[in-house]
Amino acid sequence: MSLRLAARLARRELRGGLRGFRIFLACLALGVAAIAAVGSVRSAIEAGLSREGAALLGGDAQMGFTYRFATPEERDWMQARASRVSELVDFRSMAVVGAERALTQVKAVDGAYPLLGSVTLDPDLPLDQALAGAKGLPGGVMEPVLSDRLGLQPGDRFRLGTQEFVLMARLMQVPDGVADGFALGPRTLVRTADLAQSGLLAPGTLFDTKYRLDLPPDSDLASIAQDARGRFTDSGLRWTDARNGAPGIADFTRRLGAFLILVGLSGLAVGGIGVSAAVRAYLADKTTTIATLRTLGADRRIVFQTYFLQIGALSGLGILLGLVLGGLAPLLLAPLIEAQLPVPAVFAIYPEPLAEAAIYGLLTALVFTLWPLARTEEVRAATLLRDALSRAPLLPRLRYVLATGAGLALLCGLAAWFSGALALTLWTLGGIAGALLLLAIAASAVQALSRAAAPLARGRPALRWALASISSPRQGAAPVMLSLGLGLSVLAAVGQIDGTLRNAISGNLPDVAPSYFFVDIQRDQMPGFTARLESDPGVSRVESAPMLRGIITRINDRPAREVAGNHWVVRGDRGVTYSAELPDTTRLTEGAWWPQDYDGPPLISFAAEEGAEMGLQLGDTLTVNILGRDITARIASFREVDFSTAGMGFVMAMNPAALSGAPHSNIATVYAEPDAEAAILRDLASAYPNITAIRVRDAIDRAAGLLAGLASATSYGAGVSLLTGFLVLIGAAAAGQGARIYEAAVLRTLGASRRRILLSLALRSALLGAAAGTIALAAGILGGWAVSRFVFETSFTVIWPSAILIVLGGVLAVLGASLVFALPPLAARPARVLRARE
Repeated sequence: MSLRLAARLARRELRGGLRGFRIFLACLALGVAAIAAVGSVRSAIEAGLSREGAALLGGDAQMGFTYRFATPEERDWMQARASRVSELVDFRSMAVVGAERALTQVKAVDGAYPLLGSVTLDPDLPLDQALAGAKGLPGGVMEPVLSDRLGLQPGDRFRLGTQEFVLMARLMQVPDGVADGFALGPRTLVRTADLAQSGLLAPGTLFDTKYRLDLPPDSDLASIAQDARGRFTDSGLRWTDARNGAPGIADFTRRLGAFLILVGLSGLAVGGIGVSAAVRAYLADKTTTIATLRTLGADRRIVFQTYFLQIGALSGLGILLGLVLGGLAPLLLAPLIEAQLPVPAVFAIYPEPLAEAAIYGLLTALVFTLWPLARTEEVRAATLLRDALSRAPLLPRLRYVLATGAGLALLCGLAAWFSGALALTLWTLGGIAGALLLLAIAASAVQALSRAAAPLARGRPALRWALASISSPRQGAAPVMLSLGLGLSVLAAVGQIDGTLRNAISGNLPDVAPSYFFVDIQRDQMPGFTARLESDPGVSRVESAPMLRGIITRINDRPAREVAGNHWVVRGDRGVTYSAELPDTTRLTEGAWWPQDYDGPPLISFAAEEGAEMGLQLGDTLTVNILGRDITARIASFREVDFSTAGMGFVMAMNPAALSGAPHSNIATVYAEPDAEAAILRDLASAYPNITAIRVRDAIDRAAGLLAGLASATSYGAGVSLLTGFLVLIGAAAAGQGARIYEAAVLRTLGASRRRILLSLALRSALLGAAAGTIALAAGILGGWAVSRFVFETSFTVIWPSAILIVLGGVLAVLGASLVFALPPLAARPARVLRARE
């Protein structure tokens, strides 16, 4: 009965329209829309990857091997199950034209390539004709950026290793480009058979092979995959199939989507502050109505239910608006989004991300409105006074405190569940909570400092009025600090993290990083290679080591992933080297190095940090598959390995006898002066055509380019938080307009000029903006340091240009929002205002 009566009262009050709730609806709708839009784009990409899985992969399934071709047994297994099989070889090399050299990612194919789709060339030629060549030379095709860099036109010659090719066309598009993954250089396409005399695919050189399978239509992918893994996983097989044709892209999309949704939650938290402030202001205006209801016999339950239903209905409207906006925006912007995506996407209305956004919005509205709603119970029938609500106790009854805590816990739990990243969720939500707490404390501190500083402003009326306004609890300093401060905190943290990572990639590394990596150096080439570098005064240091690649398949005779989980070391092949003596630059943390003449069972020295993360101990055994052969070695020591310098680092080092039968090459890092780099590359590439040189600066630039895209996406998410904070700021300015009109009327009656009153309002805004920006900067720097230190595990440097912009942005935002609402107070007639307050 009480609920029916409350619903009737709520419906009657809502007939008055949405006055006072526009900011409420905008904040809630914007936060929900951001989360819904990110989730919808993520679902569109996942749907595209699923639908086009076979086309993206270049076949129904793919078997990959590291630095070896498939064995006869593996080839027989593929031929027995597939209608067609295509073999690809992928490796890095140097494309040479006269004295010009450029790094390229070579994709060597057979006559069956591509199994699905077609290759686009310029001029438009069939791929078979292009790769057949001309003038007695085999043909090749290059991506335009590479041919332009080398000054090549169709018909010109270039060299890979010792083999001459003729450029037949420019490579515009391949159907399986997404499955190729990240490449350090532009692509060149040639026939595998034409590389037989190039010296690039000799035993021990670094290359990957991929076998694409075109399966019969009635094939059961799941059972075929299970059979392949059961037979060949221990031999280093990497299996991919059309169910997830681009697993790296899919994983990246899920992780980036989850991160952006967590960033969107910060925007929803900012909106929650605006929601709470709007509810508090609305209920303050309803004090007389609430007291009247109590006088007429309405108990606390009816009063609470009446306004709970009102706010609930408005929250539902805000959430619905956000879902419509977040669901339709990706559809409307689909052509623009697709143009920026390297993968296909199927844009549609996806219920799952919309439901996720609705749940977030519902719980946020509950958490931020329950507290002010609960305080309506404290309005008594005997006190028909203004501000009765504001005089209510700060804490509501225990049941509402518990309900708010339960809603907050549920919100955090669902965020962790939806994102699938518990640690990242806890970091994000903890950062939001910490920033809110810091800003709340700062708001109280700013008000206290303003009261204390007021006497010091004697003789400066405008400043004194500004300080008095800030110190007043009626003027809304807390909403300004919380809303704008949290938005700026997120933006500051993103800016600091982005700048720190850019410095780590492109700013700090050149001081310590090598100039070149050289790979595929044959053992008989090492003396001449080393002699050329040691005689060059521009070379400060050369490091070299034998280089093999291996996959850890078992730990203590158990599958590696059962022991180490999804640790990055066991997710693919890793570098392996060997050495009889302990290198001078190596420091053991535990155990001992083997004797120089050791010839017993295989021993291994493992990276200490990674070993601790995987739970390894001295004496544990690792089974490493190298070139299809299993080697089981006992861990004899742990050693420090620093991967942050871009120098040489191996997770695993073994005793020489353990790897004596494995064909391999060497790698080297060369530290040289910039003006010596060109001569080094020219001389070594001419003397040893099979050697591949990777310029570290080029690799850094490509990594920085990828990071720029990630930073842009994250900045957009942070921008939503800032925009929501600005809306809350406008709401706070609008809510305080009545108080400012009265204040301006009193000051003008006492002789103050409009100019001085405007200056006072501007000073108030500037001081609040500077305080919000400064506190946000502190929170952002702290958050950036925490993420850099504990998530990315890199050193942290404050990016001062970004920091200064954040503070200036805070000042300008508050100043702009306040001055928009400054005209009515200045234009109001004092007599009319004061007469109305009597």
